[in-house]
Amino acid sequence: MKTLLHVAALGCIAVLASCKPKADEQAGEAKGGTLVITAIPDQKVSDQEANFAPLKDYLSKELGVDVAFSISDDYPAAVQRFKNGEVHLVWFGGLTGVQAWEAVPGARAIAQGDVDPQYKSYFIAHKSTGLEKSDTFPKDKISDMTFTFGSQSSTSGRLMPAYFIEQETGKKPEDFFTKPVQFSGAHDATARAVASGSVQIGAINYKTYDSMVAAGDISAEDAPIFWITPEYVDYNLTVHPDLNKMFGDDFIDKLQDALVACDDKNVLKAFNRDKLIPAKNEDFESIKDVAKELNMMR
Repeated sequence: MKTLLHVAALGCIAVLASCKPKADEQAGEAKGGTLVITAIPDQKVSDQEANFAPLKDYLSKELGVDVAFSISDDYPAAVQRFKNGEVHLVWFGGLTGVQAWEAVPGARAIAQGDVDPQYKSYFIAHKSTGLEKSDTFPKDKISDMTFTFGSQSSTSGRLMPAYFIEQETGKKPEDFFTKPVQFSGAHDATARAVASGSVQIGAINYKTYDSMVAAGDISAEDAPIFWITPEYVDYNLTVHPDLNKMFGDDFIDKLQDALVACDDKNVLKAFNRDKLIPAKNEDFESIKDVAKELNMMR
């Protein structure tokens, strides 16, 4: 009887052992998931899904993981979703990137466009204003005009133009302009508002303006440039630290390598850039300093 019980017990142990996953299999099951990409809606949101589809496919193929793109309704939403861990790779502006890193320990910029270390904004005017391009900020001519920024959280459409207005006039925009300062919500919206004459002047990032003029979306004659800001650092691709927990300790480095190595124009169209280069948080210290000075870190 004892022998039979002993054999039965050994059989049960063997069955349980065969059902128990190996340690490395358990570890493999603990990793994985979907890498979710989003972007600040600095231009028409309806175009983002199509523009980011090649990037999604490229990263999935290069890295062997599931990748999805998810639209964020506005700039603050992109930052908040990153804070919540809902999205893992985000095309941020300089300001929104800094806001994200400050809120999420371990978050970091890993790439940016080759033009982004020397970015700039255009100040544009409706043709009826008679403003012409000048190296000098025309503070004596524009203070009584209607003016619009882009998004309230935009680096090139609000933060840096506001900083340069204060540098040039000694006043904050809301004190310099005699009429209420407006916010269009996006760069392309600023361009259309100025070109149509619904506002007289506005601040816009130069890449959007140049692309819209080249595509015939607006006319440079309807909305000429009258002043160009000094250069500053802007856009970046930022990663959430959870990615290494999801896919392995060196995954973020592999992701950075894949982005920087990409030369597919269809993929790079998502960013309106010809090439991506490495980036790091420290590159954006000047943006952080300006944001703190203007109380825009929230």
